[in-house]
Amino acid sequence: MSDVTTGRQLPNRLDNPLKSTLLSWESLLVLVALAIFIFNSNASPYFLNEWSLSDLTFNFTEKALIALAMALLIISGEIDLSVATIIALASTMMGLALQYGADTPVLVAVGVGMGLLCGAFNGFLVTGLKLPSIVVTIGTMSLFRGISYIISGDKSFGNYPASFGWFGQGYVWWVISFELVLFLAFAVIYFVLLHRTNFGRRVFAIGNNDIVAQFSGVRVDRIKFILFCLTGLMSGIASVLLTARLGSTRPSIAEGFELEAITMVVLGGVSILGGAGSIVGVVLAALIMGLVTFGLGLLNVPGIVMSIFIGGLLITVIALPILFRMWRQRA
Repeated sequence: MSDVTTGRQLPNRLDNPLKSTLLSWESLLVLVALAIFIFNSNASPYFLNEWSLSDLTFNFTEKALIALAMALLIISGEIDLSVATIIALASTMMGLALQYGADTPVLVAVGVGMGLLCGAFNGFLVTGLKLPSIVVTIGTMSLFRGISYIISGDKSFGNYPASFGWFGQGYVWWVISFELVLFLAFAVIYFVLLHRTNFGRRVFAIGNNDIVAQFSGVRVDRIKFILFCLTGLMSGIASVLLTARLGSTRPSIAEGFELEAITMVVLGGVSILGGAGSIVGVVLAALIMGLVTFGLGLLNVPGIVMSIFIGGLLITVIALPILFRMWRQRA
């Protein structure tokens, strides 16, 4: 059954639940992840080492944390292209605080707080001044990065405390990193928030038709503002992890993160037009991205090739549903 106005597939409650699960996008992502895992295992003798698999998690967790919040924002019909530069600005402010003798708790508070502040600024421009989110975040993408360069110039900040470095380099148990545990914890939180609460149902309603949602009593602007704040907050957390892992701050940090985060979201089955998607799909897509980039790294594939692959993947996953819908209409 389909909605003639949007072309989207509508759920049929008479379908076999097992059949629906097996034919879902998430099941396809599981198969893709398994295929890539098997390929990497055969392509490199170092892949199956437990410490290599642990390093793999560092390859995607910071971007995946942003993707969790970005998924909700895109489902609501908005987007934030400034997440990478929020990371840069938050990292720069942590470096600046370090120069004044800030200790680990203060550094974490500065990074997370700056991310939240930047997200709130984006949210105000979109919901308060009614500006398009894509235009706003393109502007703040340059603004935040520019401020980072003004503050730090060409130099980098370093010599972070060892206790701060643990956030990006520490292990909770054996090869299980703190970053991975934090990502899994936030994945559960965002799953419950999106799929098990009234707030999540309102996010879907806004993404499908924000005008109808407004007339139904949903406070559209407030919810969108919260979503921008969440995206900024997760960018701030990612900034703490990335800065702690690298052990230094520079204004060019996290370049390209926005592309990879959006690719994770769209590959995870979230409609770029809003109104549809799942956190489970985003988590699986993050794992796939991590497997692909880590596997290419083990094969000494240049970084520019990885960028080409990610860009091509983003175009493909956006185009495929449109092409499939056109094919069904002709059929």
